[in-house]
Order: sequence, then structure tokens, then C-alpha cells
Amino acid sequence: MKFVQRFHTILLFAQKSGLSFIDPFGNFKFNFDKTDRGYLTQEEIDTIYYKEFKSKRLEHVRDAFIFSCYTGLPYCDIYTLSSEDIKIGVDGKKWIMKDRGKTGVESFIPLLQIPLDILAKYEGKLKNGKLLPVISNQKMNEYLAEIAAICQINKRITYHLARHSFATEICLTKGVPIESVSKMLGHTNIQTTQIYARVVDRKLSHDMNMLDRKLKSMQKGTTQNAV
Repeated sequence: MKFVQRFHTILLFAQKSGLSFIDPFGNFKFNFDKTDRGYLTQEEIDTIYYKEFKSKRLEHVRDAFIFSCYTGLPYCDIYTLSSEDIKIGVDGKKWIMKDRGKTGVESFIPLLQIPLDILAKYEGKLKNGKLLPVISNQKMNEYLAEIAAICQINKRITYHLARHSFATEICLTKGVPIESVSKMLGHTNIQTTQIYARVVDRKLSHDMNMLDRKLKSMQKGTTQNAV
């Protein structure tokens, strides 16, 4: 659908440039079906992170993947990640401040302890100034499928799943506001972020329990004042 949509843009440009022809997409509506790409739970992320692999290639892929699970960076930005992208944030701690390769919008991502540990593991050990052992995206996905099988995770794991897991499981489920998630993902609007982040049952239950406690507290205060 994206390819057809872009092709239509070219046709419209041609018409506006003076070419005369009937637009074959004149009465066509571009509709996109919503898809749920899923995400990894915290338990599944931990299983992958703490698994000991005999193969170095699987260990390297695991480390890069987990790094994205805790930062939300997609493959293209992990591949180009350099020491220049690691800066000190307003809190005096290390942040990733990097322009998204896809959109050019800057991402601001405070680094949690796990991604900091992964960076420290490879510090000064890789060539060409790379911070993480990143191979081709195709090979990454092949090895991630192997990792899923070894860890007995019955999900189709691709590298992009890390970004969805970051938005949903690492951030939203644990109470990080969607506005903050949007900023870290480098999105220009909340609607784009909503594709990645979804309200899961545990978060919904937590929010309603919080509301219930607040309402009971307010009701208790009102009763005491009345007495």
C-alpha cells in the first residue's frame, strides 16, 4: 500500500507538471489495516538477557537486541550509534541524543543500567568506532529466530520487536507517560507512538486500582469532614 501511495504521488506531480492523463487512482481509497506486531513481556526479555549462549554470534545479537529493548532504537540507528551520540543529560547521567535516521527527528533517551552495562561490555573492543556488535538486519533476524527457539519463546522475534517492547513493556506498562515515550522514540506526534504503545491488562488494572484508592481516600475525607 505504501508503494502504491508513493507511486500515486509521482502521478499527481506529473499531472501538475503538465502531463495529461486519467488518474488511475482517482476513485481509489488508501486504507491501511491496523496490525498488532506484538511485544515481549518483561519475563521474556529477562529470559533472553540472562541466557548463556555458547555461540558468540548469538551473544552479540542478543546484546544488541536487548539494548534496543531498553532504548527503543531501531536497527538503522543502532547500526550507526557512536560515542558522539552518548551525552550527559539534564540529570547529569548518560543519555542517547541522536537524530533518527528515518525521520531526522532527534531522540532523547536516558540510559538505564542494563544498556549502560552492555555498552561497557564492548567499550574499546569493536572496530570503526562502533559501540555495539551489529551485523546485517537480515542476519540479525535469522539469529533472533534461533535465540527465540533456544529460549523457548513462542513468538516471531525480529529486531523491530525490540522497539515495540520498549514502548509497551519497558515504558508504558510501568507508568511512563506516552508523551515521554513519544519523545524517546523520536516521534513528531502521539498518534505515531500509539502504533507502538498499547495499554495492556496489567497497566489497566494498575491504573484503575490507583483510581479506586484515590476515590476511597476522597470519600473517607468527605465523611470525616461531615462528622
